[in-house]
Parts: sequence; structure tokens; C-alpha cells
Amino acid sequence: MPMLEVDGVHTYYGESHVLHGVSLRVDAGEAVALLGRNGAGKTTAIRTIVGFTPPRAGRVVLDGQPIHGWPAHRIARAGVALVPQGRRIFAPLSVRENLLLGARAASPRAKPVADPRAKPVADPRAKPGADQMAKPGAGQPADLVADQPVEPAPWTLERVLALFPRLRERSQQSGGTLSGGEQQMLAIGRALLTNGRLLVLDEPSEGLAPLVVREVGEIVTRLKGERLSILLVEQNYHLALRVADRVYVMNKGQIVWSGTPAELEGREDVKRRYLGVA
Repeated sequence: MPMLEVDGVHTYYGESHVLHGVSLRVDAGEAVALLGRNGAGKTTAIRTIVGFTPPRAGRVVLDGQPIHGWPAHRIARAGVALVPQGRRIFAPLSVRENLLLGARAASPRAKPVADPRAKPVADPRAKPGADQMAKPGAGQPADLVADQPVEPAPWTLERVLALFPRLRERSQQSGGTLSGGEQQMLAIGRALLTNGRLLVLDEPSEGLAPLVVREVGEIVTRLKGERLSILLVEQNYHLALRVADRVYVMNKGQIVWSGTPAELEGREDVKRRYLGVA
């Protein structure tokens, strides 16, 4: 099942209808980019997913569990880790304090339920006994065992500081004294320490120098290697295509195109009309 599924969502601000039947999904271990111009509805989509602005219609499902209508704190505890637009760090607190503020131990995913239609396959050479029964996956088809998800390693303070050496160097500095790029690293590290199952990044390249944007892209690529599910909301077309497995394009509160980065590269009409990319 998908890690995140948004199905036919309609979201309003008062009487203003902002999202019109938005549907998207993020599979386990996949990085998905949501692209669009300013005002396309991308941040409203994020607010809907994380519980800041609940939808009036449609569903939001996290790892098989419907979460639409839940308060934001409950969605965060369920495993949605947000890196908000503008970073939103706590400037008076030290880097270390910012990182540890919402740190939580990893909670294991529910074990997948075996298909009840699958019939046990016994090895005709094996003698029945306790040893065979004790082996993981014994008596199950090999594909059922192989398909079980591999749990990513939990995030600890030490792992985050290893990922961001500059944060280690500045661990006792107040967050407000960091550069924009360092604050973005701090915001990502803080989200990782919640040990969520879905990392949602809202415009992580906003206001950063090109060299720092490239570094953010490298970080997201490394996180993909950690089997972390990622939803990346961006205006930076080149960053998004460099790290994403799939792409959705949004305009006026609707998904107007979806496909792979390679497919989007070949769609000059979509890039020009909805993204302003020549």
C-alpha cells in the first residue's frame, strides 16, 4: 500500500475553495515532487496533509490509516515529519535544543498481514519439526517473505550530526545566528529526529543561494537511500527533477499533470504553461 494517499481532497479557507479534488500518492521509500507556480495550491495541499487545514471532502491516508480530520499533533505522532516553509526554527534556542525539541524514538510499522489466499509451500526434502516452524517465513511462498518492508535505521542525534557536520560545529550556538542554509539543515534534522515515516519538505530551497540549493538536493538524495518516503513541494524545477522518482504538477488547486521526471522533461507545453520553464 502507499505510504501516503491523498484521494479527491477539497479544502477551503472560509468560503474560498482552494483545492479541487486533489489526488496524489507517495509509495514507501519513494521521493515525489509537487510542482507549481506561486498560488497554485501546493502549500494548502501540505496544510491539508499535516492537519493544519482539514479537508471538507476526500481522504488522506497514511500507511493504510485514514488521518483526515485528525488534529495536527496526532498526525505528527502518526509519522508525518514536516519541514515547514521558511524553516521556522526557534531562534533563541541552541542548535542542539532545536534538534532535541521534538525528538522521538522510532516506532515500528505494523507487520504486513500475509495474504489469506496464499497456501503454504512445504519443502518436500525437509522433515517436519520445530526447527522448520521457527524459521521466519517457513511454509510461506518466497515472494511473500521478500516483499516485507525493511525498516530504516532510526534517527538519533548522533546520526543527524553525522549527516550535517556543520550543525555539530555549531551545536551550542543559537539557531538565529545560523546562515539560511544552516537553518534549513537544522529544520531537516529536527524533522528527522521525530522518526516519522513520511518526510514532507515545503519549499526547502526558498531564499537559498544556488550552491546551498545543490547541497539540499544532495541531502534529499541521501535520504532517499535511507528508504525514507519523501514528499517535496518546490518551485525549483531543476532541484525537484534531480531528486524525485515521480512528479505532480499543480495549477489553480488541481493536479494537471503527473508522470516521471523524464516524461516531464519532454513535455514543453506543461513546463511552459504551468511552471514557467522555457
